[in-house]
Amino acid sequence: MIPQKIIRSFVSVSIVLFVSGCVSNVIYHPERTMRCTPAFAGLIYEEIRVETQDGISISGWWVPTVRPKGTVLFCHGNGGNIASYLDPILLGNRLGLDVFIFDYRGYGYSGGTPTESGTYLDADAAWKYLVTERGIAPEQIIVWGRSLGGAIAARTAAVHPAGLVIVESTFTSLRDLVNDRFSWVPSCIVADYAYDTRHHLEQVYVPVLVIHSPDDEMIPFRHGKMLYDAIKGPKAFLEIKGSHNRGYLDSMDVYVSGIMDFVSRYMENEEVSK
Repeated sequence: MIPQKIIRSFVSVSIVLFVSGCVSNVIYHPERTMRCTPAFAGLIYEEIRVETQDGISISGWWVPTVRPKGTVLFCHGNGGNIASYLDPILLGNRLGLDVFIFDYRGYGYSGGTPTESGTYLDADAAWKYLVTERGIAPEQIIVWGRSLGGAIAARTAAVHPAGLVIVESTFTSLRDLVNDRFSWVPSCIVADYAYDTRHHLEQVYVPVLVIHSPDDEMIPFRHGKMLYDAIKGPKAFLEIKGSHNRGYLDSMDVYVSGIMDFVSRYMENEEVSK
């Protein structure tokens, strides 16, 4: 008869080994199929391809508006692809902002396989496209990220000049999230995936808006508060209601008005040349 203590230890080790081998699959949930385009919402757009520093072809959409006040560089979450994120495109259009949304490597029509360093290179290429190809002044760029994209947006704004930053429903770091949500999993398992949002935001001095819901079942509300506390420059906190994936929908009026107030407070109200 095998002692229960040994059985439990064996099961625990097996689970840890299983999780450590599938960490990438846990973090990234890409889809290749494009289920819709901005045209479905009546918006004009261009399909864009940019090449990253390490030679990966990245796909995105450029969605212009009339007399733009600025440009959103949108970093989406860990699931789906750009077709899953028409809402920030529509909101950007409503705010009078051009929008460039791109897929990370391995998502949608982008090549490659997602990694942390790779997603950063993808965002670098997107930022470079706006500045060099579109001729957009960095101070007119709003780097906006949702969930995992918030970590990528924070890192982008830490290494590239920008005008504003929006971090929505984002964790302080992947290690912190694992410790909070999966305390039985050794944090060393995610050692190769830092996504240290708080560290990156500490290097950002342009205005930052942090959005989070106390009802978020995936990323604890205190992560949003800690991100807000880490910001050294101008900042604002927008509390919404609802779950991780539906908070912006369940709080639409508060969500939209909060973002509108933040953008209008800090973004110059003058037309930006394309």
